[in-house]
Order: sequence, then structure tokens, then C-alpha cells
Amino acid sequence: MTENCSASLLLKRADGFELDCSFSFPNKGITVLFGESGSGKTTVLRCVAGLERALGQVRISGQLWQDDACTIFLPTWDRPLGYVFQEASLFPHLTAKQNIEFAVRRSKSENARRRMDEAIDLLGIGHLMNRRPAELSGGERQRAAIARAVATEPAIMLFDEPLAALDFKRKNEILPWLERLRESLNIPMLYVTHSAEEVMRLADHLVVMEQGKIKSSGELQSVLTNIDIPVKVGEDSGALLRGAVDSIDEQWNLAAVRSGDLMLWVSADGLKVGDKISMTIPAKDIVVSLENPAHLSVQNRLKGTVSALTDLADGSGALIQVLCSGQTIVAKLTRKALQDLSIRKGSEVWLLVKSVALHHV
Repeated sequence: MTENCSASLLLKRADGFELDCSFSFPNKGITVLFGESGSGKTTVLRCVAGLERALGQVRISGQLWQDDACTIFLPTWDRPLGYVFQEASLFPHLTAKQNIEFAVRRSKSENARRRMDEAIDLLGIGHLMNRRPAELSGGERQRAAIARAVATEPAIMLFDEPLAALDFKRKNEILPWLERLRESLNIPMLYVTHSAEEVMRLADHLVVMEQGKIKSSGELQSVLTNIDIPVKVGEDSGALLRGAVDSIDEQWNLAAVRSGDLMLWVSADGLKVGDKISMTIPAKDIVVSLENPAHLSVQNRLKGTVSALTDLADGSGALIQVLCSGQTIVAKLTRKALQDLSIRKGSEVWLLVKSVALHHV
């Protein structure tokens, strides 16, 4: 099995910004670099690409691209990577196909031509090949740019906020293609964003950055439910569950979604049996009870065991981590409620889920 990828980077700029981070990530799937603007996400991406020089080491699927201890530093043109920027940056005088072919001609891969055809098919842009960039929508231009990067048969794909320049409609147009890319490409992808929606829909692995350092890193669900280092993706902390629609109750327009051994009811609008979806349960939208109360409107009631608990550093309350049918859920409550209910590690509780957010179908 090919070893994971890793980066250990140290950079000090004249403007006072310092990057000091070290992390590893899987050799396939999407690893999202997430954080506020200025946290160092794009700088990490540029250092991995060799566009910016930091001290340290970069290893991609077992291949050393940089190791200052051994005086190794591959220039960008010797690093087999695909880079997708915020703007598509297509040559305006060339058609979409000619733009992709330009990258293929410069590729060192013998399979680039075949990979080009696969990328065009994978991203659903075959009918756009004879159009110039000015004749394409923003989402179509970005899909062509992604196909151009994939066609070079890279060892890694780097995405620098590829949806930031698109409006809401175009973002929703391109997200399913990125999900398809994640499932089809057997290579690692580093994806920079500060969008909660993109994290929830795309991330397999999450690296949270803050002021040039790594705040938290790991598999998406474990990072989101780690109450020792609470991470807010969106308005609040919470849990992410991925599952599939098990059944539809047409009378009440509800869908039963199974995630492992856990079953949740959500609105059935637009859903059908077998659909794969992601769900988030905000920690603040859970009521904690020691019993399963009767005569309540809440449809989702989960019984579980408290596996960890902690007070929030800002004094706003407490978080508890609860294991429910093999899934980890995080709930937020006041410190007074925690004391009044005598909740501790090992306590059995009921979680009354007031809202479940769906992220994709």
C-alpha cells in the first residue's frame, strides 16, 4: 500500500506572517484545508506546488518533492501535479478542447491523451469542446480547467478555492462534478476553502488552520466531533453523518435515512430510496434528556452513552460527546444543565434532535 502524503513547512515573511505546520493526509480522496482568510491555506498549497519556498519537507505518495535536510527541491515543472485556481485561466483564443490539449502536449505522461478523454467524459463537458471560454458559463469554464489539470495525469490535484468566483447557482452546478471526481480519481486532492458547504459535501479529511498553524487535523467526522478542540464549520460545532435513504413515508413526506446502525427522519422533498446524502446535526440544536419524554413533536430521538464531556473555554456552555448506535454525536448545553442532570462519562442519555441539515443528494 502506498504511504500517505505529508507536508512539514516553516515560512517567515517580511510582512510578519509565519507558517509553521506539519500534517499528513491520505493518498486518495479530498483533504480540505479550512480556515479564515489569512490563516495560511493557500500558502500551504503554493508550497506543496513549489510556487513558494518554505523550509521543510513535502512527500506525495512516497515521493520526496522537497527535503531541505537532503537538499532536495523539485521545481514546480518537475512536480506531477494539477493546479486549479479561483479563476479558470483558460487561453481566450483557444477552444475548450484546445486548452486541454495544450496541457496534454506538455505532460510527461504517456497516458495523457487517454486521460484527457476520460476527464472530458467524467466532467460532462464533451458538448462544450468547440466553444471558446467567452462562450462558456463560469461553472463550465471551471470544469474545463479541472479537466485540463486531470488530463496531465497528476500525482496530486491542488484546488485553490475553485468555487470562490462563482455565484450560488454555478457553485451548485459544479459541486456534483467535484463529488464525482472524488469518487473516480485514485489520487490525493488538497482543496482550499472557507466554505462550510464545500467542507460538508467534499471533505474526507479535514485540516483546520488558524494563524499559520494547524488547529486540528484528521478524518472529517473525528475532527468535527472532537470536543477537546471544538471546530466550528459554519455557525456552530456539530456532527456530520453520511448515509442513504432507506425508505420514504409518502403520507407524511418523510424519508428515513440510515447512517450505519442509526436511522434519522428528514424531509423527503426530492429524495428517493437509495439516494446518498450528507447530514449535519448542529450541537446547539439538540436537547439532552435522561429519559425519552412523551408527547413531543421531535421526530428524531437518539439513545446513547456519553463518551466525553468538556466545558467550553469561553464559558458559553459545555459540550458532550455521545455514542449512538455506533455514531458519534455532539450536543451543546449549559454548564448548569450539565450539573443539574448529573451527566458524566458513561451516563445514558436521550438526544432530541430539533434539526437535521441536508447537504447533498
